[in-house]
Amino acid sequence: MNQLEDMRLFVATVDAGNFTAAADRLGLSKQFVSKRLIALEARLGVRLLIRTTRTLRTTEAGQQYYEHASRLVQEVDGVEQAIARQNTAPRGRLRVSAPMTFGTLHLSPVIPRFLDAYPDVVLELELNDRTVDLVAEGFDIGVRIGVLPDSSLIANRVSLMEMVTCCSPAYLARRGAPARPEDLRQFDCLPYGHKRHVEWSFTVGGKPRLVAIAGRLCSNNGEVLRDAACAGLGYTHLPTFIVGDAIAQGRLVTVLDDYRPPVTGVHTVYPSHRQPSLAVRAFADFMRSSFAEPRQSVAVAKAAPASAARKSKPASRR
Repeated sequence: MNQLEDMRLFVATVDAGNFTAAADRLGLSKQFVSKRLIALEARLGVRLLIRTTRTLRTTEAGQQYYEHASRLVQEVDGVEQAIARQNTAPRGRLRVSAPMTFGTLHLSPVIPRFLDAYPDVVLELELNDRTVDLVAEGFDIGVRIGVLPDSSLIANRVSLMEMVTCCSPAYLARRGAPARPEDLRQFDCLPYGHKRHVEWSFTVGGKPRLVAIAGRLCSNNGEVLRDAACAGLGYTHLPTFIVGDAIAQGRLVTVLDDYRPPVTGVHTVYPSHRQPSLAVRAFADFMRSSFAEPRQSVAVAKAAPASAARKSKPASRR
């Protein structure tokens, strides 16, 4: 037993008024408590307690020792509690990387709730559609869309995500619908990406198929392409978290539903060395709970059926 534990035993005994009650509070035997206090008096060379058959009281030296020991025990307990709170409450700076459109449409509304829940966290959110190297660029956690490449990053799925091909009802009525993914080459298309030639992914006969797409408007921002499609400029191929609301509102209709690529997901990813971080785990858990309920704009959205497409005239060139 160390000095602090002897102090704790002595203070508890004086507070309880007898050995039996003190032993019960501490979960120890009466004999053990009595033996330790006798050893304490021997070490100090003074008598601290006056024992009777029913009660005990402090000597003058014992009272002085009690006052100092009580204060020290309280201070030590306070320090330990403060440190324990630090280790159980996320705190510090958290750098987050996320895609631009997902960030503006879906992170922006929920970030205030995260900061309210964790007042000791300082959040730095960077929105960028390029694939960020989390380790090299000093990010704690990132949000990734679609199929994840093999890596050492720890991934947690936040929500499901589906790619759909869609256009405005006016464009569909004017130009008709493609019967197969390859027919898209006959239409105006609005490809997403940074390259001159973009490929859209479909499933044909249970196997993946890529179709090369070109168009007069190509952008690396999904909202730009969604709005262009709503304006009747052609077909676009985008995630449901971007076009889901427009589909639900009837501003866009889907085609090639039988050829949709497999459902993928929205994930949080972070390096393994960041796993012990309470702030990182809190953000990953918060994202998972925030998007747990299916929402058409984020999770798998069964887009409004393009019944008009199935009844429309065959595809034709302008």
